[in-house]
Amino acid sequence: MIAPKFAAFLTIAACFASLSGKTQAQPVDLSRAAIHCLTIDKQFLLRTPEILQEEVEKRTGLRWPVIIRAKTPTGTGPSILLVRLEDSARLAPGDRSMLAALPLPRTEGYQLLTLKDGRLLIVGRDARGLLYGVGRLLRQLEMRPGNILLPAPLSMSSSPAYPIRGHQLGYRPKTNSYDAFTVARFDQYIRDLALFGANSIEILPPRTDDEPTSPHMVLPPAKMIVEQARICKSYGLDVWIWYPNVGKDYEHEDAIRQELKEREDIFASLPQLDNVFVPAGDPGEMDPGPLFRWLEKEAVVLRKYHPNAKIWVSPQAFKPQPEWYTSFFTEANRKYPWFGGVVFGPWVKVPLEQLRGQLDPSIPIRHYPDITHSLNCQYPIPHWDLAWALTLGRECINPRPYDEKTIHNTFAPYCTGSISYSEGTNDDVNKFVWSDQDWDPSTPVIQTLRDYARLFLSPDMTEAAAQGIIGLEDNLKGPAITNTGVERTLLQWQRLERQATPSLLANPRMQMCLIRAYFDAYTQRRLIHETELVQQARELLENGTPETILQAKAILKNTTPTTTFPVYKAKCLALADSLFRSIGAQLTITRHGGRQERGNFMDFIDYPLTDVPWLLDQLSGIEDIPTDSQRIKKLHAILHRTDPGPGGFYDRLADPLSFERIEPGLPWANDPGGLQSPHVGFGTGLEGISWLDNPMAPGFKGKVIPKSWMKQAMALYDIPLKASYKDLDSTSNYLIRVAYTGRYRSHIKLTTADGYQIHDYVETGKKPIFEFDLPGKEIHNGRVTFVWQCAKGERGTQVAEVWLTPHKRP
Repeated sequence: MIAPKFAAFLTIAACFASLSGKTQAQPVDLSRAAIHCLTIDKQFLLRTPEILQEEVEKRTGLRWPVIIRAKTPTGTGPSILLVRLEDSARLAPGDRSMLAALPLPRTEGYQLLTLKDGRLLIVGRDARGLLYGVGRLLRQLEMRPGNILLPAPLSMSSSPAYPIRGHQLGYRPKTNSYDAFTVARFDQYIRDLALFGANSIEILPPRTDDEPTSPHMVLPPAKMIVEQARICKSYGLDVWIWYPNVGKDYEHEDAIRQELKEREDIFASLPQLDNVFVPAGDPGEMDPGPLFRWLEKEAVVLRKYHPNAKIWVSPQAFKPQPEWYTSFFTEANRKYPWFGGVVFGPWVKVPLEQLRGQLDPSIPIRHYPDITHSLNCQYPIPHWDLAWALTLGRECINPRPYDEKTIHNTFAPYCTGSISYSEGTNDDVNKFVWSDQDWDPSTPVIQTLRDYARLFLSPDMTEAAAQGIIGLEDNLKGPAITNTGVERTLLQWQRLERQATPSLLANPRMQMCLIRAYFDAYTQRRLIHETELVQQARELLENGTPETILQAKAILKNTTPTTTFPVYKAKCLALADSLFRSIGAQLTITRHGGRQERGNFMDFIDYPLTDVPWLLDQLSGIEDIPTDSQRIKKLHAILHRTDPGPGGFYDRLADPLSFERIEPGLPWANDPGGLQSPHVGFGTGLEGISWLDNPMAPGFKGKVIPKSWMKQAMALYDIPLKASYKDLDSTSNYLIRVAYTGRYRSHIKLTTADGYQIHDYVETGKKPIFEFDLPGKEIHNGRVTFVWQCAKGERGTQVAEVWLTPHKRP
């Protein structure tokens, strides 16, 4: 939690920068500047002068000379002075006086001050502070070929709010791009993250819950992680390693010896290692007692090579019982000398504020936020439309800047910082937003996006690109078919595309935004097209003749968008190919060697968005039924599948209108992970049908289901799911039909809020539809509230559809 005094310090620093911008608006031309390092201490400078020189040269073609000496230059004119705070006494009296007016930076903090004659001071409290000061300058500069402009003089002091600020960059096959990274690309990416304040990078060992290698890898994993650690050390960053326990036995002596040998080889090879993060599960399910006994042994090996390193543990477990957590808290609160703290990440059942209350106040908590996934994850996009879920899927290019700020600021007060869970470059924007929030949670999102656009795209599209990124997040809000912002966002990015230089068009960050803009517009146009054709077919089917059935089937078979904006699809495929060539982004399986559920959203660019496949399956052979009455009866059952009958009720509980029946719980901003509140889930979970991210997998077994079974109202773990109905007929009994789908396949019990049991625990996943009686005497004043609950220790409750059909009491 930020101390009030420190929060006030951050505010003062921000005000200082703001006032400076208002009172001094003259730009400073730095095209002919030089970099003067007022120290010869290599451990302070590290690679920071090189970063400043190289990043400027890449964008402008101008190479600022670097001059290293322990005295202040006597000449005038544009120059960048890199200064250690303790050496600031060497500055000229007038310069010292101006600097003294700024608040002193704290650990890893910096001061930026524009002096007379175009000179600029970057004062670092320490080596990292200097690096982050240079990063802030680069984010403010307008760099064009042959020209470097600082739009307004700077006068600011800034220090990070949280001591842990980083991202996981795992070199393993499961990622959607990292496994194709070269050493040079990792170096650049780690540098980019550092420019926005990151101080930690988390790597992965060669053996995880994954294949040992990937065809995209340029180095064996054991060698690449050494390079990653070396890069971090050269920049002065911390190195973490996520090291799950994926062995089969951690209690038998021979197995322990083998596991320790593997870890010793890894720890010995790394030039730097500051912390080890071990999840209790997902993967490597272990009970807390055996887990902590094992970690004591691992700690001995770790400290042999990295004496100050600590081990952090997360209470991740798919199906934990209460006694599991009791045991975990007991072990964590023993505060072993090797124990660094607790990590809050995906599949931690206990809400973060409760987790904080169960731990000794001295034990730090590190956030491990999933910023890479969009559904079936720690922080899913709230109330996502099924059209996006079916096409963009779990691991698309997913800029969510405002969502990420909300999530960060909700949980940051309980944490000592964060290192994000990332599976590739798809979450690129989210990383920089998260780093900025870890530095200062009051930072406006638009400020981060402007800096991102100015530094990584072009200063000439700073505002337009920042707003365009916001548009990509807004595309995914509300019903896809009526979101008018989708077309507007495409127009924004098309305008930038026309203005872009060839080098910018080849920029992967530009391409990731463009592909999403085109993909979203293409998907929306397909949805409108398909929906209209389905309606035409349904109107023909109401006639029920063999001729009209054949006409309807012909329409349904012609929904492939061969004439619906093919240029958009072609643009997406070309951008996907280019992203594969430039950063190894694997957006398809066949063309780019991607993996299912791992960023291959382009494989689903033409996936059906409506019930066309289900209708065609149901209509198979129906025109051959010999009698009109039988044929019409079968058609009626198909077309009126959701009809609850006179006086009845039907709900797709995950749809926005039906979801209003669900007892809400906490607002999304207070519980974005849904640990205490109902939300929306995706998947099918039926026998022989794979879950949502692989709807065309061989496991489908030819079964075709209505799209409404792919989306559910849900509640995690033992949180009940409650839906209220009013205006029922208390003189009638009701038949209640429920569609239980979803990937958890839990055992579910249904009662009323008054305690009447409609059914005991039933196993879901075997069949979708269940029918039960609801006696009228259980309806009070026309109202009833249904309560669904999964069995103890299971992952959650999911309900897709509900029918209530009245029938008079005998």
